[in-house]
Formats: sequence, structure tokens, C-alpha cells
Amino acid sequence: MELKIGNKKISNNHEVFIIAEIGVNHNGSVDLAKKLVHEAYYAGVDAVKFQMYHTDELVIENAELAGYQKKTGYTNQQEMLQQYQLDEKQMREVKQYCDQLGILFIATAADQRSASFLNELEVPAFKVGSGDLTNLPLLKFIQKFQKPMILSTGMSTLSEIEYSLNHLSPTQEIALLHCTSSYPAPFEDLHLHAIHTLKNAFPKTIGYSDHSIGIEVPLAAVSLGYKIIEKHLTMDKTMEGPDHEASLEPQELRSMVKGIRNIESALGSTQKKVTPCEQSTKNIVRRSIYLEKNIKEGHILQLEDVRFLRPVQGIEACYYDKVIGKPLRISKKKGEPLFWNELS
Repeated sequence: MELKIGNKKISNNHEVFIIAEIGVNHNGSVDLAKKLVHEAYYAGVDAVKFQMYHTDELVIENAELAGYQKKTGYTNQQEMLQQYQLDEKQMREVKQYCDQLGILFIATAADQRSASFLNELEVPAFKVGSGDLTNLPLLKFIQKFQKPMILSTGMSTLSEIEYSLNHLSPTQEIALLHCTSSYPAPFEDLHLHAIHTLKNAFPKTIGYSDHSIGIEVPLAAVSLGYKIIEKHLTMDKTMEGPDHEASLEPQELRSMVKGIRNIESALGSTQKKVTPCEQSTKNIVRRSIYLEKNIKEGHILQLEDVRFLRPVQGIEACYYDKVIGKPLRISKKKGEPLFWNELS
């Protein structure tokens, strides 16, 4: 299954697509948003992701905060979200900065107005957060733009995912991101092996959106075959805001990207063969057959006549059973290697 976002192809034959999730970690500041974009670009990610929403179209007044959001000190979701949103002018400025750097800009659209605006910005793909996986009116509205859709599947069951997918066009390009919607998410609740369940159930590109602490889990996800990795980025984990604690700081993001690319290289192919870098070592550390004593022409070789030593010269040790019982065609001295043309 191949997906294309901007100029990036996503499949088993291409590099993992890495998204730096800036989300609301800009804390409502365009300048901070640009700094985060710059750090993401410097780290070598493929795309940055923001969240676009209009608070009055997202939550009711006095909506209760999620557990991890209560650390922000706000009294309800609406109050908190108003502090962290970028308006259309600000979002356009951030998108233009991404274009200048040459890094893909994508965003989560939390409402139809945001989706329409993002389409005007010519985003190459839409992200839909886990909270809107079952928001069919929004999914169908975004589908009208005929762009790839990345769906996070936190807090969901297979039947919920299937229900939503069944209401979308079979031609809609979709990637599913496994994730655990907790900030930070405990390791024992991540269940990375769910990739096998998702792959068996849905013929889609499968990725992973990580909310755990550190870079170990995204690296493990790549080794399991996830083709999209999304991870939050912050300038400082101690900053005020709901997502900073479960984010990576710039140096950590650079380490994660480097680690992912190294793991991809290390995974290689399914072939088991001698690699070019091994060949010289193989000849040095493998053993061949050397004579234990001076032996005259015509002598029939016995096991006590030979030794198995490094390096490989002549007949390798694995062929000793084809040598024992054979007469020598020439006389040889102790310590010399044995060659096939010296046997009768």
C-alpha cells in the first residue's frame, strides 16, 4: 500500500515518514511556532503538524478538562484551548515559513471551517485526531478535498475504526496511526504489537503516534514495521501547556530521527548472505586445514595428521571429512596449508 504526501512516498519500499507534532506547543505564539518549525527542519523530519480549531466549534462552555490537561491550571477546556490556538492569519504565516524552509506543513482540522481554510492553504494531507475518529460529519467533509487523510486511532476499538472507514469512499487515501491517548502514556499501555492486528484488519498504511517519554518507543515501532512516526516537539518540557511533558526537546528529536534512519538501514533486506564488510574478516577468522607434521608423498591422511587453524588458506575445515583417508600427491612440511590439487 503506497501513500503520497507532498513529494514524499510512504510504503514498505520507502523511508519512514516522520512528523514533528508541534500541535499547540507554540502556546499561541507565532514566533515560538517558527522556532519549533526551524528545529524540526534542522532535525530532518519530513513534516511538521499543527492543530487548527475554533474553540466555539470544538467544546461547550465549561467542558471538563482531561486528567493531563488539569496540570495547566485552567478551569475548563474552552478557557485552555483559547490560549493555545492560532488564528487564520497566524497559521498562514507559519505555513509560509514552512514553505520557505522546504518542510511539509500538515495540520489537524478539528472543524469544518478549519478544514476549509487548511485546504485553501494547500496542505498536502489532513490529520484527524483520535477524538474525531468517529466524527463522521467531519470525516466526510474533509474527504471532499480528495487529499490523503491520516487518522489517529487512540481510545478506539477495531469495530469503531471499521465503522468510520466503511462510511468513507474506498478510493480515499488513508493512513491509520496506532496511539495511546494519554500524556504521557505509560509503557505498559502502548501495545506496539497492535500493528499486526491493524495490518490484518485494514489494507492501509499503518503508523504510530507516540505520547510516551523518550525516543525508545518510536525506534521500536520502526523495527516492527510502522511506516509513519509522529512525535510531539517542544522547546522545553517544563513549559506551561498540556502536551510539553510528553514531547521531545530539539536535541532529542534529532537523536530520534538519526536513530530511525539508522534502524531503517540496519533492517536491510530479508536475504541472509555474506556482506561486503564481512568478507575480509571471514577469510581471517574462519579455519582451514594445516598439516600437524612433515608428511611424505603417498601418505594417507589421518585426523592426527592435520590441525584446523586460522586464516583460511586452501581447504576449509568444514571439508575435513573429504580429506581424511586421501593420499598426498606431494611431500609437505609441518604447518603448511593443504590444497585440493595436492590430494590424489
